[in-house]
Amino acid sequence: MMSTSIQTLRAGLRRHGRDYLELTKPRVVALITFTAMVGMLLATPTMVPWPILLFGSTGIALMAGSAAAINHLVDRRVDAIMMRTCRRPLPSGQLEAWQVLSFALAIGTLGLALLLAFTNPLTAVLTFISLIGYAVIYTLFLKRATPQNIVIGGAAGAAPPLLGWTAVTGHVDSGALLLFLIIYVWTPPHFWALAIHRRRDYADADIPMLPVTHGVAFTRLHILLYTILLFLVTLLPFLTGMSGWIYLAGAVLLGIRFLGYAVRLFATGDDRLALPTFGFSIAYLFGLFAALMLDHYSSLLFKWF
Repeated sequence: MMSTSIQTLRAGLRRHGRDYLELTKPRVVALITFTAMVGMLLATPTMVPWPILLFGSTGIALMAGSAAAINHLVDRRVDAIMMRTCRRPLPSGQLEAWQVLSFALAIGTLGLALLLAFTNPLTAVLTFISLIGYAVIYTLFLKRATPQNIVIGGAAGAAPPLLGWTAVTGHVDSGALLLFLIIYVWTPPHFWALAIHRRRDYADADIPMLPVTHGVAFTRLHILLYTILLFLVTLLPFLTGMSGWIYLAGAVLLGIRFLGYAVRLFATGDDRLALPTFGFSIAYLFGLFAALMLDHYSSLLFKWF
């Protein structure tokens, strides 16, 4: 019986491998994992122990993928209405709800076990709280309750570098909170740009995103204001001595480019700029954290030589 069940599971995984992968939102999880790894690297003046770097990152990625799969499950009826999401595995009928739930529980449990085994209880608990924050509190309640959903719920999405930091140190300190703050402030302009582009979908699904409830002009203004705030926040690693000139140069150049997108979106009123703004916001965050990492290890090289 057990052998038959395992064979059935393997056959299902082979047949639906792409569907299961899509459940995890791999591009989002890749960015989450990268920022978590940067948090690990910045948490220590030396090299991160390889078991923490490898298995800690894998654990965070698996739990992020679990949260994404639960998001698919909770949002399956809304996804069926929206053009952007109607071909996802659940609304398209490729997977059943029980398969998605089983998959989410399996990879979430594995991720939690890896964090407990190779990092520390604090990281495991904080990662689990982040999973609940995104998959349950944001997806099930905040998303449908208020146009400030992404602002309030953004804390869950901002956690990865903090999780990476605590995986190495075992505690939360100012550096971890600063990395958290950067992603927290980045989230609203990033997501609202997409919400402008897909506002008709959200309106059809009765999701109170900001451009639906307060209009596109109001949303464009808030994208600009949050991008200005983000530019200022990203100067803090340099001002506090956490990072040096290499990071500062990267943060300023990337920030000016992001501000350029936000200013054009606001000034022209051209909604066609919303999607390019969203696209650049992803490259922006990747570049910013790459600059943090490069600056950190450049400083170490200078000390050694």
